[in-house]
Amino acid sequence: MKDIRLFINGNEVTVPEGSTILDAARKAGVFIPTLCYAENLGGIKHNPACCRICMVEVEGRRNLAPACATPVMEGMKVLTDTPRVVERRRTILELQLSDHRGDCEAPCTMACPAHAAVEEYVRMASEGNLEAALKIIKQRIPMPLSVGRVCPRFCEKACRRNIGGEPVAINEFKRTAAEFCYDTYMEQLPKPTGKRVAVVGAGPAGLSAAYYLTLGGVAVTIYDAMPQAGGMTRYGIPEYRLPKRTLDREIAHFVKMGIKFQFGKKLGADITMEGLKKGYDAVVVAVGCWKASSMRCEGDTLALSGIDFLREVAEHNNVYPNPGRVLVVGGGNTAIDCLRTSIRLGSPSVQCLYRRTENEMPAEKIEIAEAREEGVVFNFLTAPVKLEKRGGELVLTCQKMALGEPDTSGRRRPVPVAGSEFEITADTVIAAIGQSTVLPSGIPASKWGTAAVKNDYTSRVEDGIYAAGDCVSGAATVVEALAGGRLAALEIQQDLLGRPVPVEQICVTRGRWQDLEYCDLVFPPDGISMAPRQKLATLSPEERKHNFKETTSTMTKEQIAEEGRRCISCSCAKKDDCELRSLGTFLKCDLSHFRNEGNAKK
Repeated sequence: MKDIRLFINGNEVTVPEGSTILDAARKAGVFIPTLCYAENLGGIKHNPACCRICMVEVEGRRNLAPACATPVMEGMKVLTDTPRVVERRRTILELQLSDHRGDCEAPCTMACPAHAAVEEYVRMASEGNLEAALKIIKQRIPMPLSVGRVCPRFCEKACRRNIGGEPVAINEFKRTAAEFCYDTYMEQLPKPTGKRVAVVGAGPAGLSAAYYLTLGGVAVTIYDAMPQAGGMTRYGIPEYRLPKRTLDREIAHFVKMGIKFQFGKKLGADITMEGLKKGYDAVVVAVGCWKASSMRCEGDTLALSGIDFLREVAEHNNVYPNPGRVLVVGGGNTAIDCLRTSIRLGSPSVQCLYRRTENEMPAEKIEIAEAREEGVVFNFLTAPVKLEKRGGELVLTCQKMALGEPDTSGRRRPVPVAGSEFEITADTVIAAIGQSTVLPSGIPASKWGTAAVKNDYTSRVEDGIYAAGDCVSGAATVVEALAGGRLAALEIQQDLLGRPVPVEQICVTRGRWQDLEYCDLVFPPDGISMAPRQKLATLSPEERKHNFKETTSTMTKEQIAEEGRRCISCSCAKKDDCELRSLGTFLKCDLSHFRNEGNAKK
């Protein structure tokens, strides 16, 4: 049998007569994707009418040729990665994926901003292996004690058990696993690389960046202007939601890992960006959003800001003067925290003013419900017009609103109702309608006033400078800040140590639970529990509203085991060994323009 000489991407290759282009490419170490080619089938290795992913360009031929079925010819010139070839492969694979009925990852994992492996840690915890569950959780969530208490539960909102019932109590698995195993668990730390990174800000994003850098062998020092670590988790979340002793317990683990802290160090006064750049291999800016938005009405300087109010209470260990009659303007979680804190400080009257209806409030529904149980009065479709002081009390002139057309947020825009003004008197008015960041000097700002990173998928600001958390995203959640900190750590390791950032694999999904019916669900062979969701033990309104005790208790191991049986295990059992998924990721397939089943990347 004679040899055939051909050229692949300009390089000469010699193969036996009767070989295919795919055989020649493999001998030359050139990757050509294929789904239908199978060497173990003997003489029947391919079906030219099947996957068509291995198409290549052959000089002199108008149409693309399947590499697995095209025999080599003397002097043949083949191109395997031209734009035309790549686009054809991508289109073919996108069509296949669009018709693929299944779930790569479960909806809970796709909904989690940190992309935590929810199914896996739920399974481990429900089987009684809480330490294994904690290990899985900490791969993406390095503050499980906090997140297990304050997360808005993106995962649960996507859970398919919402169809005809309640979602799996996913958040409680994080809290329980951490409560039972946190003090004895310790990561295996690598040898130091000699690289050093400074992190500015000891909030969730800064702590997360430090955590994953340390796991990569990078030495970290965190600088913070406040006297203790935690950022908004310490100074912006009330004690009854996240006890400070719990936060202290969590942060002690970071110290145990070797992360160093420098407190009372304000950037621009005690430390400078130039000094940090000279002393470290990289700097992460994670300064959060500490600047409160005003009510944007006449006399608004007479109001306290929500975040300043909460910080004052936290700094004084919940010992704070009775604020008297309180009005809180706003509808987010900070507003609810201010309302419920005021109740605990002894306020005889606490009212919330929100310019839309309860349906549009961004605060968590459970927080609204518990605030109402504790005595908070909600005034919806009400907006402030003017705040003034009269006879030793504050008078807020308000105006009734009506809902008009949706705005850019998707919510219906509030429109003033003519002639509807009225007054409310109070001793304290608190504005809790938003927060923004104050960037350090020299950090470029975006049009929104946040740190201007290179694009939406990176934390890089410039060479050696990275940003993470609320100062990039705007005021967001703890779990979102943790995800941002991890991204910064991975990118720093890529830039300093040459370690590539892991590629998030493409995900196919059967769709949101809101678009499905009960008959669409596929249950595991061994069945699932149809029992109702396990409930947290919660203090009654009378028990909780006079103090700052934590309002809920951690689930028991028995409860977690029972709750875990409610999970229907939506994801594919072979998701980590799927050629279709791997090739979809490799070819950068985009399923967003296919309407079928709502397939999308995670």
